Amino acid sequence: MHLPLTVHAAYQDLLEAHRMRSVSDVGGTPFLKELPQGKYWYARQKIGDKPVDRYIGPDSEDLRERIARMKEAVQDEKSFERSCAILVAQLRAAGLATVDRQTGSILNAMARVGVFRLGGTLVGTHAFRLYGAELGFALSGALAVTQDVDIAAFENLKLAIEDHVDPSLAETFKSLSLEPAPGLDAKGRATRWRLRDGGAMVDFLAPRMQSKSEIVRLEPLNVYAQTLPFLNFLIADPIPAVALYRSGILVQIPKPERYAVHKLIVAQRRSGPGLAKIPKDLAQAETLIRILIEDRPQELAIAYETALGNGAKWRDAIDASLKQRPAIRLLLSEAT
Repeated sequence: MHLPLTVHAAYQDLLEAHRMRSVSDVGGTPFLKELPQGKYWYARQKIGDKPVDRYIGPDSEDLRERIARMKEAVQDEKSFERSCAILVAQLRAAGLATVDRQTGSILNAMARVGVFRLGGTLVGTHAFRLYGAELGFALSGALAVTQDVDIAAFENLKLAIEDHVDPSLAETFKSLSLEPAPGLDAKGRATRWRLRDGGAMVDFLAPRMQSKSEIVRLEPLNVYAQTLPFLNFLIADPIPAVALYRSGILVQIPKPERYAVHKLIVAQRRSGPGLAKIPKDLAQAETLIRILIEDRPQELAIAYETALGNGAKWRDAIDASLKQRPAIRLLLSEAT
């Protein structure tokens, strides 16, 4: 169901307010740094006698515009929180998916120490929940239920980002009663954190690239991550989004078209207890594809064709999912 234009506009206002605030919150004087990997914006400030550079983001026309407008848009903290809380309340009343207190406190803490600013991308069902606001549709609540928080990032971001979370996630998670969960890694490197009394789990993930390593270190986030195949496709060029909790939390999520196509792939990679998640994978994919066919067919077609062009394993997994859900194949034929 389409959301009213007023609701979608309110969300865009909330998103823009947080994006503007994210630049000023870094503090210091913005400057452009040229690295072998490209051009990146940082903000320099003195802490004691030492200059410290904080990462803002890769150079783009949009970011340059936000930096230019930063001084005009500065609000005091109370005014910003109040105006954004009003927008969040309006969006909640309109039926958009909100974040529960437990998940909200975790996402908020990670945002404050810089997880999303430094390349972390919220993936999984919590990302799916945010597509309703992004696309202007009311999504089925049954497809958006989860306690797990999944954060993915590229290992090679350490080559570009000369910055790190502060304070550390270990300190941050301790204050939230999250502790490292035992895993199968022989070296005891934790990639999952859990609440001591049960409930939410936080998983850190990274694409499995050339090294084939099962566990890698995400230097800017100062945590270890479990590597998974096909994840590089999902988290390439993520988009900003606001999770509806208190006055909102600025995160980043995969592009919806990449999320939909990725679900067609991972549905065929499930095994053991994960097999129970296949219907949800395919239902989320179909839901997004139906919306994207109507509003963003070209973006969907590009993502689909990109995945098909990545090799036989990709094509075989997608084809197997389309055999299970012929309706999705029919929808994709309209986009391509």
